[in-house]
Amino acid sequence: MEILGIDIGGSGIKGALVNAETGEMLTERFRIPTPKSKKPKDMAKVVAEIVDHFNYKGPVGCGFPSIVKKGICKSPGNLDPSWVGVNIDELFTEYTGNEFTVLNDADAAGYASMNYGVGKGKDGLVVMITIGTGLGSGAFYNGILIPNFELGQIPYKKFKKIEKWAAASAKEKEDLSFKKWGKRFNKFLKLVELIVCPDLIIVGGGTSKKWEEFSHHIKIETNVVKAELMNHAGIIGAAVSCLREQHHGHLH
Repeated sequence: MEILGIDIGGSGIKGALVNAETGEMLTERFRIPTPKSKKPKDMAKVVAEIVDHFNYKGPVGCGFPSIVKKGICKSPGNLDPSWVGVNIDELFTEYTGNEFTVLNDADAAGYASMNYGVGKGKDGLVVMITIGTGLGSGAFYNGILIPNFELGQIPYKKFKKIEKWAAASAKEKEDLSFKKWGKRFNKFLKLVELIVCPDLIIVGGGTSKKWEEFSHHIKIETNVVKAELMNHAGIIGAAVSCLREQHHGHLH
């Protein structure tokens, strides 16, 4: 079954066709920068461009960088505040003519790892951390998704949320070395370990490509592994979510 997966990030919106049985990407990834306004209608237009690029008709799975409950945005994350309360499924369906299933982007990346990657067959509490503009996290208990497990939102010192201090955006903004930033990321993982006591932590997102540069700074008891699907996990997992999640944007 061929499904279009779209991964929305703070800096880029990416899509590809995916074989939902094997998790294999069937096309090259197509990317358009996220509009500067980060507002709903502007972003919906870009999503429609991606659907048109693939000349695709059918259900679309979409990872979104915020808390999503039954298709509705509950927090702006790093996007424009006007997203709060928007039914993202319905908005994207309106702009594209395709039914959408939208879920948190780290939940989507987690789906990819749990179905086709290093998390496959793993029982207990598995937490997926994606390092990008923010720190996304997805949690699975015995293979079943616990949605919107947003550990990057934990307040830390003077920061409203720890991702402002420990995400890739903080590394870039402050021009931190991998050593300095790696220690911050380790501090974040220590808090994750303390609060939810996971059995396994999988690290993905853009920065995981540089795993060798910072993994030796991770010093916690929980087993921490790199997500081998890397930057494609969000697209692959989003496509699979169409088969698992129930909130579809309905065509009128």
